[in-house]
Amino acid sequence: MASLRGIQQPELSKKLFKIIKSENHTIGAYEAASRERISIASQLSDWGEATGDDSISDISDKLGVLLSELGEQEDVFAQNLEDYRTILKQIRNTESSVQPSRDNKAKISDEIARLKYKEPQNTKIVQLEQELVRAEAQNLVAEAQLTNITRQKLKEAYDIHFAATIERAEKQVMLARHGRRLLNLLDDAPVVPGDTRSPFQHGAQARQVLNDAEDDLREWTPNLEPIPSSATEMGSNLMPNQVSTTATSVTGQEDQPLTIEEGSTAGTMEAQAQRDVSDSSTVAQPDAKPSYQV
Repeated sequence: MASLRGIQQPELSKKLFKIIKSENHTIGAYEAASRERISIASQLSDWGEATGDDSISDISDKLGVLLSELGEQEDVFAQNLEDYRTILKQIRNTESSVQPSRDNKAKISDEIARLKYKEPQNTKIVQLEQELVRAEAQNLVAEAQLTNITRQKLKEAYDIHFAATIERAEKQVMLARHGRRLLNLLDDAPVVPGDTRSPFQHGAQARQVLNDAEDDLREWTPNLEPIPSSATEMGSNLMPNQVSTTATSVTGQEDQPLTIEEGSTAGTMEAQAQRDVSDSSTVAQPDAKPSYQV
């Protein structure tokens, strides 16, 4: 079914669909790594106890605690990646919604070209040219909404991704340093046959290492350079707050009249379309404007 969905994706959204699908596999890999790391931590603790060496048993048990926490961090990272992936879906959905606008404009243009070649006197050409003006105006709105949502959500998605990467890396370093502290408590001086190891004398220090690691994780806070965004200036119709439009847009709703500066491309096309309609009472109205669903 996943492959079928990929085939059915509009051309405009196929590449991002593939990225989102690949990220899903990546998230699954991190979740699997988390489970395996926690399992290995438990196995290490069990092995240390089975050695019968009190020092190794104590150190391996506490190393297992740190390794288990490293596994938990993999799972946290996977959850953050899922949040980032969800935001990418918003871009993909918008791309899918814009595709019909592009297709409609291309279809009308092709039909006009066909008629001009085969039937240059066909009166339908005038009607199609008027429909093309409207289709181009609609497409301008849709394309503007697409670029607005793409820029906003791309920044938002990878802000989450990189912040999660930094958190995972800093906490891994933190836990690894405490793990090295534990290793320094294990006496690895060789003994000759018949000698006995002295009892483990660093139990309190080993426990303090775990306490320090717990405190460090609890007190950790992100120290990130802020990524500014102007997205607050964008309205619910995915256009700047001072701009609105009656063209059915990728939001799937009929918006307010579009405020366009005099002389702009969209304004010229809309004005031309209105003049064309008023000049000819016999021109059929274009097909219903497509409603784009996000």
